[in-house]
Formats: sequence, C-alpha cells, structure tokens
Amino acid sequence: MSQRPKAVLLFQRRREFDDGVIMEMKIWQVPEPVPPTNHGFKYSLSYGSGGERLIGYDNERGKGDHKHLSDGEVPYVFTTIERSIADFLDDVSFARGES
Repeated sequence: MSQRPKAVLLFQRRREFDDGVIMEMKIWQVPEPVPPTNHGFKYSLSYGSGGERLIGYDNERGKGDHKHLSDGEVPYVFTTIERSIADFLDDVSFARGES
C-alpha cells in the first residue's frame, strides 16, 4: 500500500517590524492543485498585527487564488510564485508608506 504524496514546504520567512507588525510567507509545493486552481502550489503570504490580517495572499479549496486587503477580499491572478511574492511585498511597502 503506497502513501499519498505530501506537500513540501519550499519557502518560509517571518519578519517582525519595529512597530510590532508581522509579515509571514509560507509556500508549499503540493502533489495536486488546490481546487479551483491549476498550479501546484499552496501559499499563505500574510501581513498583520494583533491577530488582524491587514494584507494577505493565499489560495484555499473552493476559493482559489485571492488576496485580502483592508477593504475586503478580491480575486488574484496567479502567474508565478515569484510574481506573487513581488506583488505581496509591493502591497506591504505601500501599506507601510514606503512606496
């Protein structure tokens, strides 16, 4: 009897800013796409404080790729992991008044 392949953690970073806000990024390679996505990644890119998510990019079963901003949740067009990280970091920089 063979075991089902598991997700493999490819990338994980955590940064706590001087003002207490935390940015955390986790990316897994998954054996099968998370429906309704068609890519082989599961990801969670989050920026927040005190249990409140201020910015988030993720994909979850039934919802697919999307991002969370202060004014709600919107679909996100995933192209590559590198592009998703860059987009997320751009949103974080904007929120921090750095761009």
